Amino acid sequence: MAETNKISVVINTYNAEQHLQQVLEAVKDFDEVLLCDMESTDATLQIARRYGCRIVTFPRGTYNIVEPAREYAIHEATHDWVLVVDADEIVTPDLKRYLYDVIQKDDCPDGLFIPRKNYFMGRFMRCHYPDHILRFFRKQATHWPAVIHCVPEVDGRVEKIPADRKELAFEHLANDSIENIVSKTNQYTRNELERKKHKHYGPLAFLWRPFFRFFKTYILKGAVLDGIPGFIKAVLEGYYQFIFLAKKYEQGKS
Repeated sequence: MAETNKISVVINTYNAEQHLQQVLEAVKDFDEVLLCDMESTDATLQIARRYGCRIVTFPRGTYNIVEPAREYAIHEATHDWVLVVDADEIVTPDLKRYLYDVIQKDDCPDGLFIPRKNYFMGRFMRCHYPDHILRFFRKQATHWPAVIHCVPEVDGRVEKIPADRKELAFEHLANDSIENIVSKTNQYTRNELERKKHKHYGPLAFLWRPFFRFFKTYILKGAVLDGIPGFIKAVLEGYYQFIFLAKKYEQGKS
């Protein structure tokens, strides 16, 4: 039976052995750790069993996105409060204490956006902070749409943990290589084409959209302070926009 002062941690996995031990070590003292696996073929399940996780399976099938599995997993959780953690994110001790303190309050919100520290080429990226993500909420008040990179829908009041509380941020262990980023660009733009299939972009979009994404990342969001890695990341952000538009144009010609 769900208890209102307890928290279930939900982790969705597919071949997630790389960082999973660190992730589970950080959340092992929560009331429940539920691992929803999409038929991993590596050591993911063995690691989860060593940590005593409750394990459920969501068939991978033809899914290219994790969101349907997230919706399934959060409603499989035992407790009313759910913290969704990716298999490459670390929950700090300060964040754990903060969440348990929050749910004791009478005016507790129904959902919380949590900041996240992201890294590239081995360094913390100012341009991608605070990167707030909605990952803590009441189970019964939440629906996770089956759309890639969507924000879960919470029926109730939602707040953000202030960006200046860096000790409460997730530590994102993913430190993608350029090769991985380029590979993900292909996947993510493919999914974005489906979401934006009814949108139209003129020829000038090929200039202003990539340039503005570069400018926004490098100047407005502070990648200029991140040295050469910041410049490279800003260029890759613009590259993403260009690839999306090129595919959109190609799609219209086919």
